[in-house]
Amino acid sequence: MLKKIVLFLLLIMVVTSACGKKDVKKDDLTSILQRDKIIVGVKDDTKPFGFRDKDGNLAGYDIDLAREIAKGLLGSENKVEFVSVTPSNRIMRLNNEDVDMLISTMSVTNQRQQVVDFSIPYYIAGQAIMVNGDSKAATIRDFSGKRMIIVFGSTSEKTLRMNVPDVKVIGYKTYPEAYRALKARKADAMVADDTILLGFTLSDKSVRLLNKRYSKEPYAVAFRKTNASKDLQYKVNYILENMQSSGKLNRLQEKWHIK
Repeated sequence: MLKKIVLFLLLIMVVTSACGKKDVKKDDLTSILQRDKIIVGVKDDTKPFGFRDKDGNLAGYDIDLAREIAKGLLGSENKVEFVSVTPSNRIMRLNNEDVDMLISTMSVTNQRQQVVDFSIPYYIAGQAIMVNGDSKAATIRDFSGKRMIIVFGSTSEKTLRMNVPDVKVIGYKTYPEAYRALKARKADAMVADDTILLGFTLSDKSVRLLNKRYSKEPYAVAFRKTNASKDLQYKVNYILENMQSSGKLNRLQEKWHIK
């Protein structure tokens, strides 16, 4: 009888020990260090921040920034995998853990801060209006009752509604689609961050930007809103602060003509 009791107690100890050794989810920084690679969500249609060059390779300011972060975290700028995202799916891709972070011309807003965490800003953009070259418009007020193009998931619609309540908003999934719609005269103007629109005007002299900017858009790296991302966020902020103080961020901005 005593033998049975001892065996029973041993069995309870084994079961209890096994339960106590349940796998605990690693924090994001630890997972990255063990994987020896970061996975970053970027845009591939937003020149000069993230785009495909003539050989089909990703290039741009956000791409270079991701490589610098990989170098700071893992010692090599090549230890990064890029995943293409859009304004409408990037937060979903982040929260589904398809990527470790987003570096995708993502502006910090109060609404977005409810669902993701952000690094310190790495660039300040502003909302601008792009029109066809023969447009007579001079300010946003000239578009009252007219059609203006936005990209879904961007902050542009809020800017329009605040300034021109009766505007007719037409949305597209990507910036190239929106740009082609403007060229095809499906609307009177396109609203987006000035840095994004600049990429179109540099290669197409038939479109132009109006002078005024209608907001300040601080771009930052986005992380999952969870304690598991806190150490990663702290480390990325440290890298960005060093890049700022050393002048490296300025040099990257000059390289991509956004300074």
